[in-house]
Amino acid sequence: MLDQYKQQQPFLLALDSIIFGFDGEVLKVLLVKRGLEEKTWSLMGGWLQPHEGLEAAAARILFELTGLSSVYLEQLYAFGDPGRDPIVRTISVAYFSLVKIADYATKITESFQVRWFSIYDLPPLLFDHGDMVDLAIKRLRYKAAQHPIGFELLPEKFTIPQLQKLYEAIYNTEFDKRNFSRKILSMHLLIKLNEKQKGFSKRGAYYYQVDHLKYQQFTNAFLNFVPTAELVL
Repeated sequence: MLDQYKQQQPFLLALDSIIFGFDGEVLKVLLVKRGLEEKTWSLMGGWLQPHEGLEAAAARILFELTGLSSVYLEQLYAFGDPGRDPIVRTISVAYFSLVKIADYATKITESFQVRWFSIYDLPPLLFDHGDMVDLAIKRLRYKAAQHPIGFELLPEKFTIPQLQKLYEAIYNTEFDKRNFSRKILSMHLLIKLNEKQKGFSKRGAYYYQVDHLKYQQFTNAFLNFVPTAELVL
């Protein structure tokens, strides 16, 4: 049995992070450029350590790169094409996460250039990182239609128009204002605050917060959260 192990070739195992954020208008992904002269950007990631499981390693790498913990983190897919890394055979397990841009504070060394890019205007990406981002966007769209995970990208309090902006950014389409508001409020996941957004209209829009207890109850339920009949993907 031991000889069978010895006959196998060792491979490297990397973890790549597709980190999504929303700035109030545009859905973005966080990328890094190693070296000032390089035109190619990459996802941020790291290596699995001998003492770690995959989930723990993904959470550690995310914290090291963003300073954030306890954020939405989900395993996406394992990328293992033999030629994906021309230097050495490397398997990559990709994770996607949803972070609040306002909470993000990079811990990346200053020798790296880090920048948020719109998911609809990405630069050339390293290796198969473009495939990773494409798959992560598809997974996010599926999950956001069925589960209330979009709230992970919003500040603690928000208006219904702000929430609609987020979902329009995710799906790159427009929703009917009345239908969207009615659908969202019918879920009873939001708590209306006695406070209005100022400076955007005469009447102002009320702020809402997520009912975190109900959010936890519904996270794994299929809610048809977004009026999918309006989606054009």
